[in-house]
Amino acid sequence: MHDQATTIAELRALVQRFVDERDWRQFHTAKNLAMSIAIEAAELMEHFQWLDQQASQAIAQQEVKKAVVAEELADVLSYVLAISSALEIDLASSLEAKMVKNALKYPADQIRGRYGHDDERAS
Repeated sequence: MHDQATTIAELRALVQRFVDERDWRQFHTAKNLAMSIAIEAAELMEHFQWLDQQASQAIAQQEVKKAVVAEELADVLSYVLAISSALEIDLASSLEAKMVKNALKYPADQIRGRYGHDDERAS
Protein backbone atom coordinates (compact mmCIF):
# COMPACT_ATOMS: atom_id res chain seq x y z
CA MET A 1 0.00 0.00 0.00
CA HIS A 2 1.19 3.49 -0.88
CA ASP A 3 -0.41 6.92 -0.52
CA GLN A 4 -0.66 7.43 -4.27
CA ALA A 5 -2.58 4.19 -4.84
CA THR A 6 -4.58 3.58 -1.66
CA THR A 7 -8.02 5.01 -0.96
CA ILE A 8 -9.38 6.07 2.40
CA ALA A 9 -11.97 3.32 2.04
CA GLU A 10 -9.20 0.74 1.69
CA LEU A 11 -7.47 2.06 4.80
CA ARG A 12 -10.73 2.00 6.75
CA ALA A 13 -11.31 -1.59 5.66
CA LEU A 14 -7.78 -2.56 6.71
CA VAL A 15 -8.33 -1.16 10.20
CA GLN A 16 -11.83 -2.66 10.46
CA ARG A 17 -10.57 -6.14 9.50
CA PHE A 18 -7.91 -5.91 12.19
CA VAL A 19 -10.50 -4.82 14.77
CA ASP A 20 -13.07 -7.45 13.72
CA GLU A 21 -10.53 -10.29 13.79
CA ARG A 22 -9.97 -9.48 17.47
CA ASP A 23 -13.62 -8.78 18.34
CA TRP A 24 -12.68 -5.29 19.48
CA ARG A 25 -15.60 -3.44 17.89
CA GLN A 26 -17.34 -3.68 21.27
CA PHE A 27 -14.64 -1.40 22.72
CA HIS A 28 -14.60 1.03 19.81
CA THR A 29 -17.04 3.58 21.15
CA ALA A 30 -16.68 7.18 20.06
CA LYS A 31 -15.44 8.13 23.53
CA ASN A 32 -12.79 5.42 23.65
CA LEU A 33 -11.61 6.13 20.12
CA ALA A 34 -11.43 9.89 20.72
CA MET A 35 -9.38 9.27 23.85
CA SER A 36 -7.14 6.89 21.92
CA ILE A 37 -6.47 9.56 19.30
CA ALA A 38 -5.38 11.96 22.03
CA ILE A 39 -3.18 9.34 23.70
CA GLU A 40 -1.47 8.37 20.45
CA ALA A 41 -1.05 12.04 19.47
CA ALA A 42 0.68 12.62 22.81
CA GLU A 43 2.99 9.68 22.09
CA LEU A 44 3.77 11.27 18.72
CA MET A 45 4.52 14.60 20.41
CA GLU A 46 6.98 12.95 22.79
CA HIS A 47 9.37 12.38 19.89
CA PHE A 48 9.53 16.13 19.27
CA GLN A 49 9.51 17.32 22.87
CA TRP A 50 12.49 19.53 23.65
CA LEU A 51 13.69 19.57 20.03
CA ASP A 52 14.28 22.88 18.32
CA GLN A 53 12.98 23.55 14.81
CA GLN A 54 16.13 22.29 13.09
CA ALA A 55 16.33 19.06 15.11
CA SER A 56 12.64 18.30 14.58
CA GLN A 57 12.99 18.69 10.81
CA ALA A 58 16.16 16.58 10.81
CA ILE A 59 14.09 13.54 11.81
CA ALA A 60 13.12 13.22 8.15
CA GLN A 61 16.75 12.27 7.42
CA GLN A 62 17.14 9.83 10.35
CA GLU A 63 15.77 6.45 9.31
CA VAL A 64 15.32 4.94 12.79
CA LYS A 65 13.68 8.02 14.33
CA LYS A 66 11.56 8.57 11.24
CA ALA A 67 10.32 4.96 11.42
CA VAL A 68 9.32 5.39 15.08
CA VAL A 69 7.50 8.63 14.28
CA ALA A 70 5.79 6.90 11.33
CA GLU A 71 4.52 4.18 13.70
CA GLU A 72 3.04 6.75 16.06
CA LEU A 73 1.48 8.61 13.15
CA ALA A 74 0.01 5.32 11.91
CA ASP A 75 -1.47 4.74 15.37
CA VAL A 76 -3.16 8.16 15.24
CA LEU A 77 -4.43 7.50 11.73
CA SER A 78 -5.78 4.06 12.63
CA TYR A 79 -7.88 5.58 15.41
CA VAL A 80 -9.03 8.43 13.15
CA LEU A 81 -10.16 5.84 10.61
CA ALA A 82 -11.82 3.74 13.34
CA ILE A 83 -13.81 6.64 14.78
CA SER A 84 -14.86 7.78 11.33
CA SER A 85 -16.19 4.27 10.70
CA ALA A 86 -17.87 4.04 14.09
CA LEU A 87 -19.64 7.37 13.57
CA GLU A 88 -20.21 6.87 9.83
CA ILE A 89 -18.31 10.05 8.96
CA ASP A 90 -17.04 10.46 5.41
CA LEU A 91 -13.51 11.75 5.92
CA ALA A 92 -12.96 13.03 2.39
CA SER A 93 -16.07 15.20 2.36
CA SER A 94 -15.44 16.31 5.96
CA LEU A 95 -11.91 17.40 5.12
CA GLU A 96 -13.04 19.15 1.96
CA ALA A 97 -15.77 21.05 3.85
CA LYS A 98 -13.31 22.02 6.58
CA MET A 99 -10.79 23.31 4.04
CA VAL A 100 -13.51 25.46 2.44
CA LYS A 101 -14.34 26.84 5.88
CA ASN A 102 -10.64 27.44 6.61
CA ALA A 103 -10.17 29.21 3.27
CA LEU A 104 -12.92 31.64 4.23
CA LYS A 105 -11.46 32.16 7.70
CA TYR A 106 -7.89 32.52 6.44
CA PRO A 107 -7.97 34.10 2.95
CA ALA A 108 -4.64 33.37 1.23
CA ASP A 109 -4.25 36.92 -0.07
CA GLN A 110 -4.55 38.30 3.49
CA ILE A 111 -2.79 35.62 5.53
CA ARG A 112 0.06 34.38 3.30
CA GLY A 113 3.22 33.85 5.35
CA ARG A 114 1.49 34.51 8.68
CA TYR A 115 0.02 32.06 11.18
CA GLY A 116 -3.21 33.92 11.93
CA HIS A 117 -5.23 37.11 11.79
CA ASP A 118 -3.83 40.21 13.48
CA ASP A 119 -6.72 40.18 15.98
CA GLU A 120 -5.89 36.56 16.94
CA ARG A 121 -2.26 37.43 17.70
CA ALA A 122 -3.33 40.32 19.93
CA SER A 123 -5.32 38.10 22.26
